[in-house]
Formats: sequence, C-alpha cells, structure tokens
Amino acid sequence: MEKAPKSADYWNLYIMHALFPIILLIFGLNTHLLAAETPMGKGPAIDWVKPEGANVEPIFAQARQSNKPVFLYWGAVWCPPCNQIKADVFSRPDFVERSKQFVAVYIDGDSPGAQKLGAQFKVRGYPTMILFKPDARELTRIPGEVDAARYIEVMDLALASSSTVKESLAIALGAQSAGLQFSAWRQLAFYAWDQDQAQLVSDKERTRTLEKLASNCLPVESEACTRLLFKSVISAQMEKTPASAREQAIVRARKVLSDPGLTRMNFDIFQNFGNELIAGLSAKASPERVSLVSAMSSAFDRLGKDATLSRSDRLGSLQAKVNLARIDVSEELSVAFASAIIAQVRSEVAMIDRESTQGYERQALIPNAAHLLAQVGLLDESDNLLKAELPKAISPYYHMLVLASNAKKRGDKLDALNWSERAWRESSGPATRMQWGSGYVSKLIEMAPQDSARIEKAAAGIIGELSPSPEIFYERNSRVLDRMSKQLQGWSDKGQHADVIRKLAAQLEQVCSKLPAKDDSRKTCQEVSKNFKTRG
Repeated sequence: MEKAPKSADYWNLYIMHALFPIILLIFGLNTHLLAAETPMGKGPAIDWVKPEGANVEPIFAQARQSNKPVFLYWGAVWCPPCNQIKADVFSRPDFVERSKQFVAVYIDGDSPGAQKLGAQFKVRGYPTMILFKPDARELTRIPGEVDAARYIEVMDLALASSSTVKESLAIALGAQSAGLQFSAWRQLAFYAWDQDQAQLVSDKERTRTLEKLASNCLPVESEACTRLLFKSVISAQMEKTPASAREQAIVRARKVLSDPGLTRMNFDIFQNFGNELIAGLSAKASPERVSLVSAMSSAFDRLGKDATLSRSDRLGSLQAKVNLARIDVSEELSVAFASAIIAQVRSEVAMIDRESTQGYERQALIPNAAHLLAQVGLLDESDNLLKAELPKAISPYYHMLVLASNAKKRGDKLDALNWSERAWRESSGPATRMQWGSGYVSKLIEMAPQDSARIEKAAAGIIGELSPSPEIFYERNSRVLDRMSKQLQGWSDKGQHADVIRKLAAQLEQVCSKLPAKDDSRKTCQEVSKNFKTRG
C-alpha cells in the first residue's frame, strides 16, 4: 500500500498533552474526559472529550482558543464497524500520537443529546468520522472502510491541508481543475461520499458530480483518479454509466485487478462495492461480465491471504467473494456453492474464532463470520458460533439479531420472533432500544400479524420508554419511530386493530404534550402520532 510521507504542516500543539485537563477547567468547559479506550490493553490512550448533552460549543471554543482541529467520532457500542475502528485504528500508537494535534470528540449514539447532535452534524450511520477546522468549518469526512494505514494517511492529508474538501470540490469541478494540487484530488477520492448527507452535494447530484470529477482528474493512471472513476461507475449504475466512462473503467479495472499492488490499494472499493462496480461495467451473462468476475474473484483470494490486512478485512475479502458468486442470482433463491468455497468459509471462520481474542475485534468479527456461514447454508454452525459467543460478547444483543435471521431462513417464525424479542429486551441505551424494539415490531407484523396482543405489548413498551425530552425525537430516533408508526398503520389498514392503534396514539400523545411547545421535537412527535390515527 502507498503511504503518504509525514507532513511538516501539522497543527502545532497549544500546550503539553499532560496539561490538557487544566485547560478545560480554565476555559470553563462543561465537558469531561472519557476514560480512553485502549483496545489492545496497553500503551498510551486517546483523551476523548464527551459533550454534556447536545452542547458542543464549549468544545469548539476550546478548539478555537488552542487553534486545534476537532475530530468527531460518532459511534455505538454494538456496531461491528465501530468496533473494528477501535481495534484497528484507535489502538494504534501512531493514531494516538496524532490525536494530540486535535480535540478528539466521542459521541455515543445512546448518550444524552447524541441524536440531536447527529441531526446538527448531519450524521446517520455508525461510524461517522468528521474533521473540523478550529473555526468549526468541516474539513472532511473520513471513510471507515479503508484499512488503518490508509485511514491515517487520509487524516494526515486533511490535517495538512489549508482548504476544506468543499473548497477543493469547487475548484475540481471548475475551469481551474487542472491546477488543483494532487493532495486535494486524493482528499476528494478518499472522501466518505456515502456518508456525505448533502454536505457537499445533494443525493440527486452525487452521480453527476463524481462523473465530472473523474473526467477532470488527470492523469487517469493515478490512484486518486482511478478511485473517482470507479466511484462514479458505482454511483451511476442505476442510471447507466456513460459509454466512454464505462470503456475507460473496464480497461482500468482489468489493470488494477491483474496487479496485486494496485488491487491492494483499492481493496476497500472491491470489497464493499465489487458487485456494483461489475454491474455498472458489464451486462448480465456477457463475456465481459464473466471475465471481470473471474479477475475479481482471484483478487479476493489474494487479499484473503494478505497479512498486511486486518483479520476483519481478510474476512471481508471472503465475504465479497461469496457475494460475487451470486451477482446474477436473486437473493430469494438458494445458491449451491461449490464445496471448495464452503470449506474455505469453514476454515476462515474457525481460524478467526481460535485466534481473535480481543473484545472489540471479536464484536466486529463474530457476527460477520456467523452471517457468512449462514450465507453459504451452514445455519447450524452459524448458530453454534453465535451462541458460544453470547456470554463473552461486548453487546450480545447484536448477535441475537443474526440468530433471529437464521431462524427466519429456516422458516422457524417462533424462534425468529423470540430471538428478536430477546435482543430488544437485553439491549441497552435509549436509541438502541428504540431501534431494536421497532425491529421486533416489524418482524411481528411480518411473521405474526394475527398476534394483536403481542404487537400491542411491544409497541406500547417502546412508547412507554420515551421520556418527554426533546432530544429523543431527533435523527435515528425520529426515523425509527416514523417507520414503526407507518408499519403499524399498514397493519391496521381498513380499520383492523383500530382499538390497538387508538391506544398507542393516545399513549404517544401524552409524551408529545409534555415536550416544549416551540421545540421542533414536539412537531416531530405529533407527526408520528398522526400516522397512528390516519386509518385507525
């Protein structure tokens, strides 16, 4: 993998790291330092700052005073990609050392005010990681799927840059694009476009923007230009990739896939979007499709043996190979995988279970490994892996969702619902419980729509946990409640279960009535409540 040289333009430390807590007190910040998480259990730690409620202004005030950027990490305890970031990136001494150059802010999605902050910073998925300049302008969003060394390189690029990615984008799309520095092109190529949330461009404009960037980026042989070209094809596949770009991308894809070094540089694109890339470049059953699938499958085999990748990324290569094997097969159809692939999955999962001993890493790996076993038809082995992990998992309720999925695949609706209910009952944190609970209600409506009593009990339980706090009705929470209310509305279509819907609506209205009259959260709550009443 290509590594960027260390920059001499880093932000200077305002004060020695040991005096950082004193500075917080001097400036009267209403924050406290989190006990740093050290996944490997040794070495220095990151001094995370945790906001008090939804107020981050004191943190940015300190950043302005000390002339430090702000690194914001938005995650959740149960989230496998979050735990991979903790294990692979946040534990690295070189990342910990860099953390002295910025104010490191940790926002757990279940902490007070977190969902309101999510709405403020336009973040949705876990994990989302954003770098801000000291004046609070957004520098860039860092993708979580790149490997640890590349992650730090992307961070270095942003920290050393005098321009935000938004400013670089304006130049890259304009007449002066040829004069844009190579480092700025790399920032654009490694920007977390799938987590942009309309900060740079709207969803409707993303494909056109990526196509223009790929067209303006020269020379096309550079890694940055290649990534932009591939991303434009992936984004455009639903709208059809322009013929000229498709031909260029096919040539480039063949070259990259045939070169181990180039494949390694672009592994995150192939792992996460390999099927989408091939679908954008070739027609189903075409000679082009067959050739590209073969080349990419071979590339995944190489990546799976690459010791420079983390265990999670090596497992991701095998997962991507399995996904690739069913690129032209409907998800509804069972796939007869070759015995060699099944043996490969068994061997890889057994090694992961045997050799992975660190908690964060296992929280990221075991659910993914179990899902992979299930995907190739080894449902019992998937269950056994998960059940053995439950007593020692960081967040066992996440594993229970995979067990519920396995039961559903078997056609065992009762077991699927029981695992889903248990996952909700044992989950922790207000946002997580709301998400897990609504998922349980959704499964009840799908698999047991006749069980009115169980559906009412579950939905009432979720609403009963809603505290009359404005912070509850933002970001993921508001989406989860809105989705659940619409599903219940559909379940009660044509007046069925009208008494249940009326009781749930009245229960929610009680929560809404206690919210501040002028707060947006009250309006959100009332809109959700209306969904219950529309047809009931």
